[in-house]
Amino acid sequence: MPHPTGVAVPFVVVIPAKDEATRIAATIRGVRRIPGVGEIVVVDDGSSDSTARIAAGAGAEVVRLTRNHGKADALMSGLGRMAGLQRVGRVDPGAAVLFVDADLADSATEVGALVGPVLRGEADLTIATLPPQRSAGGGRGLVVGLARRGIEELTGWSPVQPLSGMRCLSPAARAAATPFARGWGVEVGMTIDVLEAGLVVREIPCDLHHRVTGADWRGQLHRAAQYRDVALALAVRRLRLGSHRHSHRP
Repeated sequence: MPHPTGVAVPFVVVIPAKDEATRIAATIRGVRRIPGVGEIVVVDDGSSDSTARIAAGAGAEVVRLTRNHGKADALMSGLGRMAGLQRVGRVDPGAAVLFVDADLADSATEVGALVGPVLRGEADLTIATLPPQRSAGGGRGLVVGLARRGIEELTGWSPVQPLSGMRCLSPAARAAATPFARGWGVEVGMTIDVLEAGLVVREIPCDLHHRVTGADWRGQLHRAAQYRDVALALAVRRLRLGSHRHSHRP
């Protein structure tokens, strides 16, 4: 079906999910309302609940990981299924991919704002910026600050929300960004790699709402893992970019 932008190639949605049985069906319904959506791939990343069954019942293509591998591996598994669908002709080789968090529920429709600029060739990577969230919780911004400073140091660009997981990638951006940085470093690594490839990155406001990680011990452990993975992604790219620049000195 032709997209309202005039681009006939539909895009693929990849949703990494862990224990999202209460929200995954609404999230799938939300993205299905975006004009031009093609296949919806849900990667069940070792859930202990009925996430996979509910996602399949909602019409998604489901990839089931028997144990939790983390966000980066879940996204790569989704891209792997997308490549398989391309080989059998269910997905166009030039399709963009839209990454969507599983807990957005009905607000997931708003992620559609990321698609148009990529399909029209105005950007290679679009990133959603979110309004203040309705859910209680959240940390003190240590991980966000680390990510923002690191991206700016290495690329000169300072993102508003460097850890936003809602992103649309052109085929060129997908090639530049993969394989992804491990774990929670995926967004930071993706942004740096796409910018270093000379591609265009834009942030776009989207009225999205998801659960905010709480301030209890589980939330603290989650943020510690985020900090570790973001720091590692930045360290790897500092070394790589430093070596690259050194090798090109006259």
